[in-house]
Order: sequence, then structure tokens, then C-alpha cells
Amino acid sequence: MDEPIQKMEKDCSAIVDAQFPEIEAHAKTGQITKSFEQLLVLEKQTRSAADLASSTRVLKKFIQLTFEAQDWKLMQEYIVLLSKKHGQLKQAITRMIQESMECLEKTPDMKTKLELIDTLRTVTDGKVYLEVERARVTRILAKIKEDEGNVNEAADIMQDLQVETFGSMEKREKTDFILEQMRLCLLKRDYVRANIISKKINIRYFKETEVQDLKLRFYDLMIEYSLHENEYLQVCKHYRQIYDTPIVKADPAQAKKAVENAVLFVVLAPFDNEQSDLIQRVYIEADEVDTPVYRDLLKCFITTELMRWAMIEQIYGPTLGQNTALATGDEAARKRLKELHNRVVEHNIRVIAKYYTRITTKRLTQLLDLPDKDCEEFLSKLVVSKTIYAKIDRPAGIVSFAKSKHANEVLNEWSQDINALLGLIEKTCHLITKEEIIHSITKVI
Repeated sequence: MDEPIQKMEKDCSAIVDAQFPEIEAHAKTGQITKSFEQLLVLEKQTRSAADLASSTRVLKKFIQLTFEAQDWKLMQEYIVLLSKKHGQLKQAITRMIQESMECLEKTPDMKTKLELIDTLRTVTDGKVYLEVERARVTRILAKIKEDEGNVNEAADIMQDLQVETFGSMEKREKTDFILEQMRLCLLKRDYVRANIISKKINIRYFKETEVQDLKLRFYDLMIEYSLHENEYLQVCKHYRQIYDTPIVKADPAQAKKAVENAVLFVVLAPFDNEQSDLIQRVYIEADEVDTPVYRDLLKCFITTELMRWAMIEQIYGPTLGQNTALATGDEAARKRLKELHNRVVEHNIRVIAKYYTRITTKRLTQLLDLPDKDCEEFLSKLVVSKTIYAKIDRPAGIVSFAKSKHANEVLNEWSQDINALLGLIEKTCHLITKEEIIHSITKVI
């Protein structure tokens, strides 16, 4: 954060211009100590005069001379010394730190680089006007630790900073930093913290066209988190957001992949009102992209008709087997394939409950292609979730899908039926009378 503009008491630019050639000449001849003694005197003059431009030039010159001399220890000493000077302008210190950061990639070895990073992090600690520089240096340090294989340490280093509170950091850089925190948390398998960090990002920001790359990174990370939590409906929503990105829609291959994954995971999601609504929306999107197999699979779940799991495997298995969510062959992929079978069975039970009031357990097992025990388990699960209503009479071997009604409900239905019947009788009598009158008039004529 920039400090309030201070009134310059004296312009020292002429003095600086006059002394810089002499200082540089001393440094080139190896008289580095003499150069710094002269620079320190000059630094005090510019600082006392509150000359920002001249102070900045002098502080940067300290960094430049130590870099040219390749004296990294001396550079670190002067960074600490100059940043503690009483009355030193904050903007001048900021420029000096930025100049030092440019030297990070030019250090001769990793040890020197880490020492310089440690010095910069110490100097910037707790200073609001250096928060952006501290964040950038911290990110460099985290990258070094990750490259060394210390993912946990890298994640801990990044989490020390709450960049969402940094007023001086640009929104894009801030979002990029938070995404990096999320990525490291997921690498560390700290899924709870990754989810907490994701809440710091306002997704409305992704509506801006210039941040589409950040949007795709964010939803890729959220897909990884949701897959770990088995939140298939959320995964579907994330893929729909990816599909809704202009650069993805412009690429037919990416658009097709996003829609296919959205179809797969909306099918895998447990049935409820939200899933029922979302599956219709995804079906419309599937029509916009050339995905006939996935569209037909989705249509099977939308249509209130029974599906045979053997036929589903035969028709859609080869195509679904190429999807990365099912093709890996690991435990997660096998679990998702089993979930798909479960969704087919649950769909069939809902269809049966719609068309049957009572059915024998033997016939139910035939329709579902399942043994008695599994049928009862699926029925119980849907009844508990209140997706359907059912009662099982085990001795009689009958499943009833009709709700038992209260006496008042039965009387109300009977009353409504009687009223409807009387209404039909009255309408019929009226039509008969009308026909008789027309017939009598016609006969007279």
C-alpha cells in the first residue's frame, strides 16, 4: 500500500548524479567498502531531504553494486540495515525489495537463493506496504520446496498468507495465488482445507473473459475435490461450468469432453429433485454437442421405461469404458461402475412403483435381474430416502406400492368421485334432452 505523498524538502538529484560515477568507479576498482561508505552518506542526505526519487536510486544502487560484486551476504546485510533506517520512505524500501527479488533467479546456487529468500521474507514480515512482495517471494519458496518433494512443507508455507485480505494485490494475481494454495492442499490430501480455501474465490469473477484460464483451473481443482468426496452432482455442475466457458465451446473436442463427463456424473448422482431438474438441462446441452451415445444413455434415464443392465453394458459399455472416470481400472473407477448399475436398478424400481400398485417379489426380481436379498435392499434404501413408498409382505411374497390411506382421505376421494359421476350424468341427460328436442323439431318440419 502506497504511503501518503510526503513533501520533498530538498531535491538531491543533482548531488546523486554527481556522486554516482565516482561511486561506480570505486566499485570497479575493487574499493567496494569506500563505495558503500559514500553511498551511506548519500542515503542519509536523500532520506533527510525526503526525496523519494533520489532515495530510491540510492537504495537500488546498494543492491546493484552488491550483485555486481557477487557479494550476496553483503546484499542481505544492507537489505536488513536499510529497511530499518528511521524515516526511510516506504516506497523507496519497496523498490529496493523489488530490485532484490530480480536477483533471485541469478543466484549462483540454491543455498544462496534460499538465504536471500529468507532475508526478504524476514524484512517484509508484518509490513502492509510489502505484502505483495512477501507473497511473491513466499510462492517462489513454496515452488522450491515442492520441486524438492516437500509438498507438505510447501503447502504450509503458502497457507501462512491470507492474500484475500491484501488490498494492494491485483484481483487476478490474488485468485491465482489462492488457486495455488488449493492445488498444494489437494496434493497434500488436505481436502477439508482445500474446500475452505475455495470459498475465498468469488465465482462471479470468472464471468470476465480475460480470466477464463483461471476459471478452468478452479473447476479442475473442484472436480478433483468433489470426486474424492463422491459428490457426483457437484462434479456434473463443475463440468457444466467448464462447458459454459467460451474458449471451451470454441474447441469441439473440449466441449464434447465436458458434456460427456457432465452426462456421466449426473447419471451417477443419486436421484432427488435437484438431480431430476439437472438431468433435463444436461440433456439439452447433450443435443448441442455430437455425443449420440451419451445422449441416448441420458434419454434412458429420462424415459419412464425399464432398462436391462445387460443391454446397458452391451450398448454403452465400450464407449463409457473410454471415459477417464471409468477407464483407470482402480478402486474409484470400479466403484463408479457399480454406482452406475445401482442407478439403473433404482430407476427401474421408480418405474415399477409408478405403474404397479402391487407386485410379487418373484416378478420384481425378474424385472430387476436381482436376487431377493438385493431387491429388498434397494427397495429399503429408496423407501428410507422417501423416493418411493413401498411395503413388503414377506410371507405372502408381495410388495405394495400403494399408500395406506386415512379414512378421511378415502371418504374425500369417494365424495369427489361421486360428484364427478353425478356431473357426468347431468351432462349426459342434458345432451339427451337436447337431441330429443332437435329430433322433434326436425320431425315437425
